[in-house]
Amino acid sequence: MDINSDMGELNTLLADGTYEKLMNHVTSINIACGGHAGGPEMMGAMLSLAKDKDVHIGAHPSYPDKENFGREEMEDIDPNELLDSIRDQIEALVDVASEYEMELTHVKPHGALYNLAVNNEEVSQTIAEAIIDVDSSYKAVGLAGSKMLTVFDALGLDTISEGYVDRVYEADATLRSRKHDNALITDPQKAADQMKEMLNGNIIAVDGSSVPINITSVCVHSDTPNAVDIAEALKKQLQ
Repeated sequence: MDINSDMGELNTLLADGTYEKLMNHVTSINIACGGHAGGPEMMGAMLSLAKDKDVHIGAHPSYPDKENFGREEMEDIDPNELLDSIRDQIEALVDVASEYEMELTHVKPHGALYNLAVNNEEVSQTIAEAIIDVDSSYKAVGLAGSKMLTVFDALGLDTISEGYVDRVYEADATLRSRKHDNALITDPQKAADQMKEMLNGNIIAVDGSSVPINITSVCVHSDTPNAVDIAEALKKQLQ
């Protein structure tokens, strides 16, 4: 089971060693590549650590909106402009990775772009086309059970079906909005228990209902409190 984490977004998490410690427990990382966060220097730092820790690397493109950390939908952006932005972000990471003699394995959208693609086939197609423009061999990461995976698959991309151990789910198998106080899971044991449920093919939603889920990867966000302890708990449970 793959454990992935979004990285390269916050200087503080690089400085305090969170990114490095997380890479001891995860198997792949998704690197911010300029849309919501990150730049050549941060990408280089993530790639250097990833090479040392032997973890898979992927691009983490978003809406081009650093002001809102890519967490607000850009309703007015033209689809062609969005496609160009996503492609440019992926290519930016590819260029830096080449300097480290590393190759990307996957692409995972970030924030509002990801959340919108869950149910929006047009946005999912834009993401897929941007990936294909760069390299059709890259796997596309999406929320387990969502329309985005169906679109990615229909366009010929290999997909990674993702579940979140540090997020609470709604009864429709979507993620509970971060606007709610109970959207995050920060207790390592609860996160590990949620992964165990997922591996058994279910997720317990916020209303207590059991929702079917089929995953090939689990994510722990690097900026979730106790992220390192959560990732360590996941790794121990898998072992």
